[in-house]
Amino acid sequence: MATDLPPQAHPPLQGPARALGTVALSAATFMNVLDSSIANVSLPAIAGDLGVSPNQGTWVITSFAVANAIAVPLTGWLSQRFGQVRLFVASVLLFVLTSWMCGLAPTMETLILARALQGFVAGPMIPLSQTLLLASYPPAMAGLAMAMWSITTLVAPVTGPLLGGWITDNVSWPWIFYINIPVGLLAATASWALFRKRESVVRKLPIDGVGLALLVIWVGSLQIMLDKGKELDWFHSTEVVVLAVVAAVGFAFFLAWELTEDHPVVDLHLFKSRNFWAGATSTAIAYGLFFGNVVLLPLWLQQYMGYTATHAGMVMAPVGLLAIVLSPVVGKNLARVDPRQFVSFSFLVFALVLWMRAQFSTQADFNTLLIPTLIQGVGMAFFFIPLVSITLSGIEPQRMAAASGVSNFMRITAGAFGTSIATTLWEDHARQHHVHMVELLSSGRLATQDALTGLGATGLSSQQALGVLNRVVDEQAFTFSAIELFFASALIFLLLVPFVWITRPRRPGGVAK
Repeated sequence: MATDLPPQAHPPLQGPARALGTVALSAATFMNVLDSSIANVSLPAIAGDLGVSPNQGTWVITSFAVANAIAVPLTGWLSQRFGQVRLFVASVLLFVLTSWMCGLAPTMETLILARALQGFVAGPMIPLSQTLLLASYPPAMAGLAMAMWSITTLVAPVTGPLLGGWITDNVSWPWIFYINIPVGLLAATASWALFRKRESVVRKLPIDGVGLALLVIWVGSLQIMLDKGKELDWFHSTEVVVLAVVAAVGFAFFLAWELTEDHPVVDLHLFKSRNFWAGATSTAIAYGLFFGNVVLLPLWLQQYMGYTATHAGMVMAPVGLLAIVLSPVVGKNLARVDPRQFVSFSFLVFALVLWMRAQFSTQADFNTLLIPTLIQGVGMAFFFIPLVSITLSGIEPQRMAAASGVSNFMRITAGAFGTSIATTLWEDHARQHHVHMVELLSSGRLATQDALTGLGATGLSSQQALGVLNRVVDEQAFTFSAIELFFASALIFLLLVPFVWITRPRRPGGVAK
C-alpha cells in the first residue's frame, strides 16, 4: 500500500543503502539508454538473419523510438496512478521480459512488435530513476546525485554501438538484448528492496483517453517522419508530408485539449515556470546538437576516412573519460556555484571542440581526431548536472516525475531531430560541393587529364581511373560538408550561452539566486 505521507516526508537514504540505490537506479538507466543505440550497428546482421532487407531492418530502431517517445511524457500521470516505486520496478521488469522476447524473435515482424513493447515499457524508467535518486539524497547533495546519474546517460550512447558491434561480431545479435536480463533483474530487486517503503501517494485519476490518443497520433507521426524522412527524401515524399501535417494538427489539438482538461495525461502547466521551459529548451537544443555530431563523426570516419567501425569507435570512446572524472566534482560544488556558470562553461567547451573539428581535413591523423573527443568530456561533465538542477528548480516533489518525464521527452525528441537534421544537411551540402568540384575539374581539363593519365599508368582502366577520381571528389565534398556543420554547431552553442541566463535557479533552501 502507498503511504499517506507526502513524498517530501521520506528522509534521505543513508550510507550503504544510498550507495546501493544509486547503483541500482543508474544501472537501469544505463541499460535503457544503451538499448536505444546498441542495435544500430547490428542491423545488417539482424536483417540478414531474419531474411529481410536492411531498409526493413531499420524498423527495429524506429519502433523502439516511437513507442519510447510516446511513453516518456506519460510518466507523471502513470506515477500518480500507480506510484513511483511500483511503476519504476514494473518498468524495469517489463523491460527485461521484452528484451528476452526480442532475443527470441523468429521473424522481423515479431522483433518489431517486441521492440515497440520494449520502447513503451522503458518510457518511465529514466524520469523515475532521476526522481527517486533526487529523493534519496539531501537537498545539499542533489548535485552529487545527478552527477552519478548523468555519467550513465552520457556514456551509454557512445558505448552502445561499440558493445553492439562486438557482440554481433563475436557472439550473435540476440545477445545485445539478452545482456539486459541480469542487469535488469538485479536493478529491479535492489530498487524494490530499498524503495518499496518510500512509495509516493497514489491518486485514482480518471484516464484522459482523448489526450492519450492525441499524444500517440502526433508523437508517433513525428517520430516516424524523423526516422524515415531521409530514406524517403523528406518533403519530396507524399508520405512524409502527410506525417508532418498529421503531427502538426495533432499537436495543436493536443495542446488545446491538455490545457483545458482537469486531469491531463501530460502536465503542460509546468511550462509556466521560467526555469522549467528555459532549462528544458536549453537541454533539448544542446543535446540535439551533441547527438547529431555524435552520429555524424563516425559516419564520416567510416565512409570517407577509411576507418573500420572498431577504429571509429576508438575515436569516440574516450569522450566519457573526463566526464566520469569531473562529474562528481561538478556535483559536489553545484550548491556553491551558480549552475548557469557551469552550463555556460560547458557550452563554451562544446563550441571549442566543434571549432577544432571544423579544422579537420582528410589528412587528419588519429591523434588529431582524438584530442577534441577527450576535451568534449569536460563539456559533458558540466552539461547535464547543472541543467537538470536548473530545469527542476522550484518544482514541487509531487510534480517532479511529471517534470522529469516532459523534459526527458524534449531531450529524446531533440536527439532524433539532431540526428535527422545533421545527416540530411551533411548529404545535401556534400552533393552541392560535389557538383561544384566536378565543374572545377571540367574547367581545368588539362590537370584532370594529367591525373587520369597518372592513374592509367598504374594499370587502371579509364573507367577505374574515373572511379578513383570520383572517390577523391566524394571524400573532399563530404569532408567540406562535415566541417560546415561542425562550425555551424559551434556557433549555435555560443548563442545558447546567453539563453540559459534567462533562468533563475534556486538554491537548495528554495531561495532564487
